[in-house]
Amino acid sequence: MSATPPRRVMRQNRVLWLLDRLEREPRADAVIDTLRKGVRALPLGRGRDLLHGRWLGHPVHPLMVQVPIGSWLSAAVLDLRPGRSQESGLLVGVGLGAAAPAAVAGWVDWAELHHRQQRVGLVHALSNSLAVGLYAASLVCRVKGREGAGRAYGFLGLTAVGVGGMLGGHLAYRQAAGANHAEEVPNVVSSGWHRVGTVDEFPAGEPVRRSVDDVPVLVVRESGGAVHALAERCSHLAGPLSEGTVADGCVRCPWHGSVFRLSDGWNVRGPATAPQPSFETRITGGHVEVRLRHQNGGEPAGQRNTTRPGAAHGHGDHD
Repeated sequence: MSATPPRRVMRQNRVLWLLDRLEREPRADAVIDTLRKGVRALPLGRGRDLLHGRWLGHPVHPLMVQVPIGSWLSAAVLDLRPGRSQESGLLVGVGLGAAAPAAVAGWVDWAELHHRQQRVGLVHALSNSLAVGLYAASLVCRVKGREGAGRAYGFLGLTAVGVGGMLGGHLAYRQAAGANHAEEVPNVVSSGWHRVGTVDEFPAGEPVRRSVDDVPVLVVRESGGAVHALAERCSHLAGPLSEGTVADGCVRCPWHGSVFRLSDGWNVRGPATAPQPSFETRITGGHVEVRLRHQNGGEPAGQRNTTRPGAAHGHGDHD
């Protein structure tokens, strides 16, 4: 009779354990709150949405960091070959010049995250700041002809960049910072019309939360009778839009202030970089029904904004 093989013990990855602990560590929260207020107080105006990447449809910070990271990695490759210190120094300088705007975009995004994300993001920023300091020292050494020290500082800087990149990946892929938190709606909501309540259940101008296929939906009826419906969880960080403010044909997220147009879900103001999935609406027999756009002939958001005659009386559609 053969002996039972020993049971293999699965241990948690040490790095993941440290990152999970960092998410829960509150000791730096006072510093985080002070920094967040400072970043939010910066007089950036419309530049804030530019830095968020609303024009791009997703955060611009990951795009901007490609320049310093690529420059510094290329400099490290050249440093492995003798006689290429001048070219390597040029790349170090390019990376330093590109790091500043990338950092500003990162801080603007960071100020609109949850505390667990901000804790990781703060260490991410500190690691990248250390990398900038090391590369600045590397460049100074190269200018002074101390090529050996310049290369050493450069490799240390690249190590700090790697740690910062790992933390940035944790933010993006483990904590979903910068991700579209409404992306799954078109994949979850079934096709066709869905009844969400009677007209009387939707007071004019008041945001009301309903559910379609277990997906929260925001429904707003205007005083003129038109009805609008959007995915209720904010695309930025899943804030409850039904608890937000409705004004001027838009709804404002109560968590971070993103503003969405009720007629088609367009993100009028960030930090949200993705629009809200929107629904066509109609009133049938005194009941409000909604249908996700792009389905069963529904037109893309922003393509149509008309009301059929008699719709307010239960005979047509509202968009």
